[in-house]
Amino acid sequence: MATSKTKPAETGPAEAEQSEALSYEQARDELASVVKRLEAGGLTLEQSLELWERGERLAAVCGQLLEGARARLSAATAERAEDGDGEDDRPF
Repeated sequence: MATSKTKPAETGPAEAEQSEALSYEQARDELASVVKRLEAGGLTLEQSLELWERGERLAAVCGQLLEGARARLSAATAERAEDGDGEDDRPF
């Protein structure tokens, strides 16, 4: 029975750090590419699993970045509300 080999560089901490260093747009675009490759088929089971895992990590990065953006937006709107009644003509 043959054992499958995985590439440590693709599934290890170094790749996770690289994923976290991506901008939202980069992670989203790479995630879309991963989905297209999976949908196209023609991959081995091991290749499909590696891509799926990469997609999961990219989705997590996107989620974290979106949460950070939401928190910043909430903080900015709360700060603006504290500065006044929020009915002035200042742009956000």
